[in-house]
Amino acid sequence: MKSFSFVRVALAVPFAVALLASSAMAQVKMGVGGPMTGSSAAFGSMLKNGAEQAAEDINAAGGILGQKIQLFIGDDASKPEQGVSAANKFVGDGVKYVIGHFNSGVSIPTSAEVYSENNILQITPASTNPRFTERGLWNVFRTCGRDDQQGAVAAKYIVDKLKDKRIAVVHDKTPYGKGLADETQKAMNAGGVKEVLYEGINPGERDYSAIVTKLKAQRAEVLFWGGLHGEAGVLLRQMREQGLNTVMIGGDGIATAELAAIAGDAVEGTLMTFGPDPTKRPDAAEVLKKFEAKKINPESYTLYSYAAVQVVKQAAEKAGSLDTKKVAEAIHSGMVFQTVLGKLSFDKKGDRTDADYVLYVWKKGADGKMGFVEM
Repeated sequence: MKSFSFVRVALAVPFAVALLASSAMAQVKMGVGGPMTGSSAAFGSMLKNGAEQAAEDINAAGGILGQKIQLFIGDDASKPEQGVSAANKFVGDGVKYVIGHFNSGVSIPTSAEVYSENNILQITPASTNPRFTERGLWNVFRTCGRDDQQGAVAAKYIVDKLKDKRIAVVHDKTPYGKGLADETQKAMNAGGVKEVLYEGINPGERDYSAIVTKLKAQRAEVLFWGGLHGEAGVLLRQMREQGLNTVMIGGDGIATAELAAIAGDAVEGTLMTFGPDPTKRPDAAEVLKKFEAKKINPESYTLYSYAAVQVVKQAAEKAGSLDTKKVAEAIHSGMVFQTVLGKLSFDKKGDRTDADYVLYVWKKGADGKMGFVEM
């Protein structure tokens, strides 16, 4: 009897181990790719915070088709080559879904060179360059809008309100920054407004006195900026230091409190295009309480990242499968997703069918802090 019991236990142990291994493998492996370090790390944190909270909430409710989400974080530092390396590491880790990246200059190469070829579905909460979804790839989606959409909003404001002003257009030479500047310039020109200056600057520098001198020489009254908050903050500060009161208009790349930390009071009066404030939506109320409890400020793209994870869950449930191509088909089907951003649906390219942009202005609040409010 003792011998028989030993054999029975001995046989049971590998079986139990196999069950545990199978349970551990039954996970939805999801990557979050973005600038976790570097000058744009504030945006990387937004993507990470949004995805982590969504994964926590979905896992607490039973996961996706009974499987829990396991997150992997990839730091691209806003650099295309580092983004490709992070993407390849996701492949090695068995990741099948990626929330990210932040920069269009990273999302574009990773989607084609790595994710598409390895059956990985990618939803970016923040990459707005039209090219991301214009290449006919099966695996790319975005919960944000596009540069041609927000550029049209900025250009309309310029044409309607500022057509008698001297307008300059400056960008940071990146796919995002130049793309946004070009779309705004094109729509502005179509409306009969011609810029007095069009220039590109090198990102990451700390002395933009050369471009400030050019702005002064052209007596620029309005500067449309295509780029991120780091350079925008330095530009604003140095313009004011040199006595230039030019009003800056930027895009979603300056939608972070970090802009005010860099520019100080020089940020006041700056205009910006971004989607309607997602924190004001009733769909986000319960999630916002969870961020508040954790002392996390869910600014800008945090809820766009949360919504991206919700899209994956609901599409997989509609498809009845976690196969990424079947999930992609469900997203492309025109189904309506219930998210913290409200109701979302996607076209055949992977773009939102309802993307909208509004104008914001940076101003000092009652608490003395600079922030942006919808106009």
